[in-house]
Amino acid sequence: MNSAVAKSNRPYLLLTPGPLTTSDTVKEAMLRDWCTWDNDYNSLVQSIRSRLVHLATNTPELYTAVLMQGSGTFCVESVIGSVIPRSGKLLVLTNGAYGNRVAQMARVYRIDTSVLDFGETDQVHPADVEQRLQEETDITHVAIVHCETTTGMLNPIAEVAAIAKAHGKTVIVDAMSSFGGIPIDVHELQIDYLISSANKCIQGVPGFGFIIARTEALAGCEGQARSLSLDLYDQWSAMEKGNGKWRFTSPTHVVRAFDQALRELEQEGGIDARYKRYKANQELLVNGMRSLGFCSLIKSNVQSPFITAFYYPQSIAFSFNELYARLKAAGFVIYPGKISAADTFRIGNIGEVYREDIANLLQIIEDECFW
Repeated sequence: MNSAVAKSNRPYLLLTPGPLTTSDTVKEAMLRDWCTWDNDYNSLVQSIRSRLVHLATNTPELYTAVLMQGSGTFCVESVIGSVIPRSGKLLVLTNGAYGNRVAQMARVYRIDTSVLDFGETDQVHPADVEQRLQEETDITHVAIVHCETTTGMLNPIAEVAAIAKAHGKTVIVDAMSSFGGIPIDVHELQIDYLISSANKCIQGVPGFGFIIARTEALAGCEGQARSLSLDLYDQWSAMEKGNGKWRFTSPTHVVRAFDQALRELEQEGGIDARYKRYKANQELLVNGMRSLGFCSLIKSNVQSPFITAFYYPQSIAFSFNELYARLKAAGFVIYPGKISAADTFRIGNIGEVYREDIANLLQIIEDECFW
């Protein structure tokens, strides 16, 4: 795969945290129609489920994968609404919009919820998690976002999960923007539920997400769901009994594209190789933007390789809308900022994005946007 191929069938490159620019071969995989009852299609679903578990851990016999229609948010909600019993209590660790969304879901379902908010630009502090769990011993579940795409920050899921498990809690990790792009072993990290989406680091297209679940934990969730469509246990049970059959109409074209995306991840060299590409992209981006007068929002030691937030520059008359329009005209689409404490914008570097693309972006910003 290379940038020249990726450019052949697109009006612009998406420098966003997903949806993202996909390969032509992923797009082409959607040209065939599939029947949801056919054995060929259901066998494809089972293959995807197995491959996802093997991507997630070296101990696959303890875990299962459940595919769920809708956006990544649908999948997060399916977990929040299905795995916490009526007598349970959820601790949500937040430092951005997506952690806040988890808390909002819990409140909508009238789940007893405790929120530990670290602001918009600080990492989750494990010591504070320890203190909260000591103070509120009735907490049963702990939820954390791995990569908070509000800022691009990586949170310390290993430390948090270890603390939660030491207190006997169930661990839920929103790995929407990180799974497939950075090494994670759910068994080693003691994660009970990990959630991600087809259109992130696996480099598929939007339409469904997935949950990597510890089988023993999920098996105990029958009858707990607060939604019919988002009942995670029933979705899993149907797929298990029906050999890959979804309860309701599945996004067949998107599933086929995801299968192709998984093949291309393997061809690239797996998650380690993709992580190295993303990391190289991000380092080139930050260094180049710094030379053009743009400072990144968060410190490098907590920065993810997926998306980076930049302050508006103070030394020039800056308009994000003008920057956006000029970059779009030149073939690049970026993201506005999402925090309240500062004026920022964001640039992602996942998907079919390579060093030459980042170099071209930087050259355009230097030549056309700020002359």
